[in-house]
Amino acid sequence: MQYMCLIYSGEGTGPQPDTPEIGAYMQAYGAFTEKVRADGKFVGGDALQPIATATTVSVRDGKTETMDGPFAETKEQLGGYYLLDCADLDEAIKYAAMIPTATHGRIEVRPVVVWDN
Repeated sequence: MQYMCLIYSGEGTGPQPDTPEIGAYMQAYGAFTEKVRADGKFVGGDALQPIATATTVSVRDGKTETMDGPFAETKEQLGGYYLLDCADLDEAIKYAAMIPTATHGRIEVRPVVVWDN
């Protein structure tokens, strides 16, 4: 079954670009990505641009409306994701706990719906 691991953290938390800590942090992400690839669990994943680049879209009464920024009003914002193919939720949680942002943010694990065509 596929599980989406959504990576949330507050902007400005964790290691920041142009600091000595960022190198080790990015190496930890590289190591995690290598691990899930080697274990045959990796389906996809990417980081997202900062929330200032987000646009939220909704349709009300047939009219498309847009709003700058993310929909959720929270200090923690979606920063990226991994899509993993795991045997079950317990295995997905095990891998989610290895994502470096779990140490200062949160990882939301959700099963992916598979639609029959």
